[in-house]
Amino acid sequence: MKKLGLLGGMSWESSIHYESLIHRHVQATLGGVHSADLIIRSVDFADIEALQAQGAWAEAGEVLAHEASTLEKAGAEAIVLCTNTMHKVAPAIEKALSVPLLHIVDPTAAAIARAGLSTIALIGTAYTMEDPFYSDRLATHQIESITPDKAERDEIQRIIYDELVRGIISDTSRTFLLSAIADLIRKGAQGVIAGCTEIELLVTPSDVTVPYFPTTELHAQAAAAWALS
Repeated sequence: MKKLGLLGGMSWESSIHYESLIHRHVQATLGGVHSADLIIRSVDFADIEALQAQGAWAEAGEVLAHEASTLEKAGAEAIVLCTNTMHKVAPAIEKALSVPLLHIVDPTAAAIARAGLSTIALIGTAYTMEDPFYSDRLATHQIESITPDKAERDEIQRIIYDELVRGIISDTSRTFLLSAIADLIRKGAQGVIAGCTEIELLVTPSDVTVPYFPTTELHAQAAAAWALS
């Protein structure tokens, strides 16, 4: 089994879920008391969030590149960045590594392709929905993404940062998200990407009427499969 380096804490609410999913996949595959071989670095999200708010993406990239390099030096054979949004700085991280960064969009796109879909709703932080780093990578897999309007994007951003990353689960916010998703389905979305790892804490596959692609679960499963390959 290969050793994975998990770079998380953005937020820790979803990072804990990542670790559990990877361990469970390894145990389900190997049986017995097997678990994944992991090295974990959990950063203080307040530091990263401050850089996001300032638009200081280059500095954020330097921070995460340094932490990823530290995981590699500790023996990690691949890096799992346990967040959607911070894949915005994936190129900076990859530049600092000689081991693979297992990108979150690729297993998500693979799952969408297996489902035979080509137009997908993308729900995530404002950074993920508005910046092309995510949609452009989906496009390389021949997948078009559509997002909510500006007012809805702003409210989804608030739900993520004021509630979900703090462990607050609100039925009102769930209703809002489901309404935004329903609007996108009416506009042609054939499925939904939970493009923020915390969204999976609020919206589940049973909540929507189209195929649902939980990026945390898909990324974790792909990472576990890579470790076992």
